[in-house]
Amino acid sequence: QVQLVESGGGLVQAGGSLRLSCSASARTFSNYAVGWFRQSLGKEREFIAAIDKSGGSTYVANFVKGRFAISRDNAKNTVYLQMNTLKPEDTAVYFCAARLRYSARGTYYVSEYDYDSWGQGTQVTVSS
Repeated sequence: QVQLVESGGGLVQAGGSLRLSCSASARTFSNYAVGWFRQSLGKEREFIAAIDKSGGSTYVANFVKGRFAISRDNAKNTVYLQMNTLKPEDTAVYFCAARLRYSARGTYYVSEYDYDSWGQGTQVTVSS
């Protein structure tokens, strides 16, 4: 099993920025596609962004497109979620997830059911 640890969350004012990190324990991290999801109080978990195992292909959900970006540094076993122009409605627990099953280079995944290992989450709170 791959251990994932999210960090970088916190309290920020509306309009501010945060960069979340997802660090993995596996030296084979470059074999895994990764996604970011979030869950707000009383709501279902929703997809935010995904990246293929090489970092060459990414996808960001329409409702955060232009504000959020996903990237990865396989040498550091880390995936990032850069969040800009944050809004109070971005307040949530943010999770990263890794797909341990085979994934082709260039392929990313948007469904939580495509992922096998999850981090514990990091809280992001945006004040108005």
